[in-house]
Amino acid sequence: MWDRWQKGESLQEIAQLFDRNHSSVERILAEAGGIRRAQHCRSRVALTLHEREEISRAVVRGQSIRSIATRLRRAPSTISREIKRNGGPECYRGSDADQAAWDRSRRPKSCKLAKNRTLARIVAGKLQLLWSPEQIAGWLKRAYPDDENYQVSHETIYRSLFIQARGALKKELLQYLRRTRVMRRSRHHTQKTDDHGRITGTVSISERPATVKDRAVPGHWEGDLLFGKGNSHIVTLVERYTRYVMLVKIASKDSETVINALIKNAQKLPQELYRSLTWDRGKEMADHKRFTLATDIKVYFCDPHNPWQRGTNENTNGLLRQYFPKGTDLSVYSQAKLNAVARKLNNRPRKTLNYETPAEKFSQSVASTG
Repeated sequence: MWDRWQKGESLQEIAQLFDRNHSSVERILAEAGGIRRAQHCRSRVALTLHEREEISRAVVRGQSIRSIATRLRRAPSTISREIKRNGGPECYRGSDADQAAWDRSRRPKSCKLAKNRTLARIVAGKLQLLWSPEQIAGWLKRAYPDDENYQVSHETIYRSLFIQARGALKKELLQYLRRTRVMRRSRHHTQKTDDHGRITGTVSISERPATVKDRAVPGHWEGDLLFGKGNSHIVTLVERYTRYVMLVKIASKDSETVINALIKNAQKLPQELYRSLTWDRGKEMADHKRFTLATDIKVYFCDPHNPWQRGTNENTNGLLRQYFPKGTDLSVYSQAKLNAVARKLNNRPRKTLNYETPAEKFSQSVASTG
């Protein structure tokens, strides 16, 4: 069950394998927050059951601790502590001692966030700013480079959220995660597919210069439409080099409306910071030649059914779902509100930028062009 869950299979698929209802599988997985517990194993230096049985028989025969240690190639102090810890020579039994050692090793370990409440409050505050656990962990390393007491891994943050028994972070903080689910899902879980219509007269992404693919210089953007309730949409644009995001309000997704909005938006930036645009094959870009003619910006198109070719934008749309969950009516948002959301996203540290923010990187690009 856990193997298939980690591979990204759905609850329904797993349940069918065991001829069970999916709610039965969900209950078992939810107890651990969807996070597989580490396999409990014995330390390679610990006494084995066989060794403990040898100690038990030797004690009954009245052999000395030193002779037992010599036979087992262990330190006399190890044998002495083992016997004293488990009732002394009169009560020592190998199987009972082995089970007791196993039980002691299972004692709950205190979580770092539970021990350091100041660190927990810092993490909680950043979660409320919609920072991801990975962004928080990376920022902590930069903010406290010489103090490991104020550094924590993103995995520890996730586990503290999804496994409430740890008592470190409140369950209410789950609502601030990018994906507001009650269990952690595998990164292999189902992903979005590209099912847009086809357009003609496109320039393939294969003809895009190598400097664009390598993110060697700023000024190359990826774009898409973010869909909302009631056939509402917004244009999402992200710069490949800096991951800087711009959002554009549109009244509808017809090609004329989208192209007019893109032309108006492009006029806000210097030519050095807007050299090309990569899009999928959605019909909203059918009039792409008019956009290029008006802006002198080249447009490249992904291959059919290959949205990963503009993966920076796909990832950005995922981030934006924190602010615009599926089922949100996007038409109610003004351009000013969209700009405010973009600012929030651009001021979040990014792992791929060594935990600098897109706003910082973009400002550096603007300064260099000036």
